[in-house]
Amino acid sequence: MTRDRRFWRANGRVAHVDCADAAGLPAVSPTPGRILEPFTDLCRSPGKGRDKQLLFGALFDVLEVHDGVAFGYDPADGYVGYVSEGALGAPQETTHRVRARGAHVYSAPDFKSPEQALLPMDARVRVESAQGAFLGLAEGGWIAEPHLSPEDTPVSDWVGVAESLLGTPYLWGGNTSFGIDCSGLVVLAMRAAGRIVPRDSDLQEAAFPAAPSSPQRGDLVFWRGHVGIMRDAETLLHANAHHMTVASEPLATAIDRIAQKEFGEVTKIARP
Repeated sequence: MTRDRRFWRANGRVAHVDCADAAGLPAVSPTPGRILEPFTDLCRSPGKGRDKQLLFGALFDVLEVHDGVAFGYDPADGYVGYVSEGALGAPQETTHRVRARGAHVYSAPDFKSPEQALLPMDARVRVESAQGAFLGLAEGGWIAEPHLSPEDTPVSDWVGVAESLLGTPYLWGGNTSFGIDCSGLVVLAMRAAGRIVPRDSDLQEAAFPAAPSSPQRGDLVFWRGHVGIMRDAETLLHANAHHMTVASEPLATAIDRIAQKEFGEVTKIARP
């Protein structure tokens, strides 16, 4: 198992059974859990250093709970970190995902009823009933049917999902429709198409082959520490700290500015 701290399933007190011998720590098997908050931070150390976010309904395999903080990993991509113990509950099979930028959970199947929560895009829920234009959740509450889609119906145009997030505020380590960073935008959009991709831009760059031709829609442009998505042959879409939002601009403009002020030259154009 890699010693990359993002995937190293040991924390100085315990280690996953697969790396316990190498770590020289007591071996533990994971206990499955599930995120019960709209979203929560996965941190590199307890309570600080957000690496990414886990959304409502996502699974989280717990290796240890210590002082109110759970240490474990996201089974979808293997990313290791710490989450608040209070954000976790028992695992449950889900049936639908939020496909809108956000979905209110209402207390009754009526858009005039009080809302209980606001779930971000790609949050996962279990639908158990329907009434009118609303779907009832196993967790309690109701969501308007147009805001959900079955998990087994991925979108065909993941770039279109990224485009729908134009204007989303930039947030370092964010990967929700309420706040997002460059690699988080790639992750969130491609997950809508049923594709699980690495969380960080360096891992994404290593995962995808170089584009065999001039840039086209859906290609990824990489810098050292940054990634953007091509909307067409000339236009880049990216969450960035220059605009502090998900923005669209000519690729040539981005290349010139980034070379002078931020991440240097383009390191790769890839075609996922």
